[in-house]
Amino acid sequence: MASKVVTVGPLYQGPDINRIPLRSQPSQKPAVPPKPLVPSKSKLTTIEAKRIMTVLDETIYKVELVTLLSYVASNPEVTEGVLGEDVAAMIREHQDLCELLLDAASHLQEQEQQLLQEEDEAEGEGWLQARRSSLEMQKASLLPLLQQIRDSTRNVLRVLLSSPQVASFLQMQTQGRSAEAQSFIDNLLELRGFLFEKLLTSPMEAREKAQFIQDVSRRNRRNQEMIDILENELAVGMKRRKAEVEKENFVIQELKNHLHQVLKFSENNLARIKQEAEKQQKADARASQARLAKIQQDILLLRMQFNNLVTENREAEQALRKKKYKVETEVENWIQKYDTEMSEKQEEYEDLEVVHKEEKAQLEELKRKHDVLVEEYSQIRTEREILSKKRMEAEHEMVRMVRAATIIQAVWKGYLVRSMLRSKKKKRAKAKGKDKDKGKGKGKGKGKK
Repeated sequence: MASKVVTVGPLYQGPDINRIPLRSQPSQKPAVPPKPLVPSKSKLTTIEAKRIMTVLDETIYKVELVTLLSYVASNPEVTEGVLGEDVAAMIREHQDLCELLLDAASHLQEQEQQLLQEEDEAEGEGWLQARRSSLEMQKASLLPLLQQIRDSTRNVLRVLLSSPQVASFLQMQTQGRSAEAQSFIDNLLELRGFLFEKLLTSPMEAREKAQFIQDVSRRNRRNQEMIDILENELAVGMKRRKAEVEKENFVIQELKNHLHQVLKFSENNLARIKQEAEKQQKADARASQARLAKIQQDILLLRMQFNNLVTENREAEQALRKKKYKVETEVENWIQKYDTEMSEKQEEYEDLEVVHKEEKAQLEELKRKHDVLVEEYSQIRTEREILSKKRMEAEHEMVRMVRAATIIQAVWKGYLVRSMLRSKKKKRAKAKGKDKDKGKGKGKGKGKK
């Protein structure tokens, strides 16, 4: 954003008028572009060329919309009822950002001009470097604002391109575009024409064009040789002209001699006129003495008035000096009071800073202890999880063993019960058999009797 002085050479170097040969008649041939410079095709055939032209057309279209945003923001009545509230708000926000950037840039430019003037007046001062660094920091602070403007421009264009009707309406408001913006768009259109012609030109046509330029260069060299011949002829003519000028100088010398004689005659007349002037001067001197006496009287009167005014002004100056001394005394008191308060604040700030450093050191120590405790806690937690897993596995194993033992005991008890029952059955069966045998024995004994 700095203002830079750029020296630019003349855009057009005019030819030396003495080197242009005279022509009796102008050329009767019309200024028609030669055939080798005109492309044979009128439409693009390759996809790459069409893509290039499409990108350039979209760029021109977006530039046309962007150059009308300031007009829309400053004249809301033109687009009333066409733009939505959101779009109008975005455009106003974009305009506010642009105005902020312009104000900051103009302020920076004024500061730079003032700094340049101060550098010319006082060289080698240390505070100039501080001013320069301050300006550089202010320039760097404009970068976020530039990024905001870029983002705002993208957002506004995205919204406008999403509504073709609003974009076409804005494109028709060409009267609100500035002359610089219109010139930039015209240059872009001219660039499009050049690029379109370049893309239409085939390699064969480009070679033919190069051959045509070489032919033109050869003709130009032949014309330059002709110009050199004509310049030689012109030099001969200049020599002839110089001889004629010398003749005319001789005539001029004769005229000067005649003029010298006229001057002698005029000197005599001048002496006579001088005598008359001296007489008139004496009469004027007498009149001026009378006027001088009157002027001296006026000077005395004005001097008295001047002395009176000086006295009044001195009294007023004395009163003002007293007032100034009183104000300076108050200012010194305020400065001393300010220095005292600032020294107290500085001491308080230093004490707080010491306390802050101590608390910060304690905080770092506590953080280190906390990190150690966290690490130990994680280790203890890991060990507890491992122990709990082992305990759970042991409990599961104990439950499984208790259940197995219970089952084994139940089976063993059942087996013992069944074995006891079987033994009781056998005992009962033996007892019944003995009883039967006893009954049979008793019956046999009775029969024997």
